[in-house]
Amino acid sequence: MTAAVSLPFWVLLVIVALAAWAAWDHVVAPGVRWLISNRANDVINDVSRRLRIGIRPFQRTRRQVLIHRLLGDPKVLQAVERYSSANGAAPATAMRMVERYAREIVPAFNAYLYFRVGYWIGRKVAQLLYRVRLGYVDSEGLARIDPDATVVFVMNHRSNMDYVLAGYLAAEQAALSYAVGEWARIWPLSALIRAMGAYFVRRDSRDELYRRVLERYIAMATQGGVPQAVFPEGGLTRDGRMREPRLGVLDYMMRGFWLDGERDLVFVPLGINYDRVLEDRSLLLAIDPGARRPGRIRALATTLGFVAHNLRLMMKSEWHRFGYACVNIGSPISAREYCAIHQVDFHRLSGTARKDAIAALGRHLMDAVGRIVPVVPVPLIATVFVQAAGKPLSALELKAQVEALLARLESAGARVYVPRRDLDYALTVGLRMLQLRHLVDEEDGLFAARPQELQVLRYYANSIAHLLE
Repeated sequence: MTAAVSLPFWVLLVIVALAAWAAWDHVVAPGVRWLISNRANDVINDVSRRLRIGIRPFQRTRRQVLIHRLLGDPKVLQAVERYSSANGAAPATAMRMVERYAREIVPAFNAYLYFRVGYWIGRKVAQLLYRVRLGYVDSEGLARIDPDATVVFVMNHRSNMDYVLAGYLAAEQAALSYAVGEWARIWPLSALIRAMGAYFVRRDSRDELYRRVLERYIAMATQGGVPQAVFPEGGLTRDGRMREPRLGVLDYMMRGFWLDGERDLVFVPLGINYDRVLEDRSLLLAIDPGARRPGRIRALATTLGFVAHNLRLMMKSEWHRFGYACVNIGSPISAREYCAIHQVDFHRLSGTARKDAIAALGRHLMDAVGRIVPVVPVPLIATVFVQAAGKPLSALELKAQVEALLARLESAGARVYVPRRDLDYALTVGLRMLQLRHLVDEEDGLFAARPQELQVLRYYANSIAHLLE
């Protein structure tokens, strides 16, 4: 009984690995889940007292339960039957595909990670990079929203920072659920994003089975009152202008809304603008047919070089934040009121009539978003330089043209953010940003745009161009 036993080293490694896996699966992981769950419940009790829109029971439902609900959804099962008959596949095979799609889509919302970790990181990152400002807010309109309504923030999409900025500024209102693209499906980022309540979407997927699972999840979340944030443009603007809305997610939401249901569906327009978009040159490169696309290694090297450059400036106390990032929140749009005014019931429509009605709603929402896109210093000054077409301007000429442009914008009802309510200060910080980026040069007291940088200046001018049209 006490004799020594010799084992090959590889066998010992296998035994140690199996023991470690068993300890993780049966001791460590359950303990971590219990600790996080307890903390999440404490956070829920704390934030529920101050949130404008409380955390819904749907958000607290276990992820596995939501996945099973999708697997048993009648419309999903009908899609499985159609897929099996069309492709000659066994129903069990189609159901395995549905389960894989459901596990990919359904989030695992954790209130502790959202409000204690995600909110803290979002606030620190946003305030480190930008002077973050909440501009115009229709407080009276927001106060009139029924607390039981499903609220959807409808936003323009300029940068991947939009997710961080909107989540941070809306944290006093609700825990937002986002639709995020495939870029975020990288471990461990995917686990964190899923815990923040986001759900993954395959852009441009033509898989009917996948689209049905996604549709039913979004409809379920809408019926469950989950506050959501959507970018109807479907992706980042490439040239700075607002893009035409893509209507898939909006259509799915309307499938979860009933005129005689217990919840109204309320869309809240939210406009975002920046003095600097970190991805601006990459986005412009994407629409240049003659440009050479950098590979992943070169793109990574460029990113690391950008970070290193800014760290060097920080060490030398010469670093400046990337200007202002401003958010405006407009007047809520009730789906019930919209349907009553336009005499439309989306559940009674199908085919072309439904597509036309969804398209009209999408345009209405994007028009509302466009009207409240903030006018911040860099887009304002960039517009003047684009209109000058390379002509040098003195400080007085620049100020006069900015004042004339402001008058046009304000007469059109635009929401202008002037820092400190001081136009001279706004001109100073806007010009400094353009000069630091070598988009504008000064010589003998005259300012002129660099000809090779007019495309970048036009990108920023385009963010407010629709307000002048």
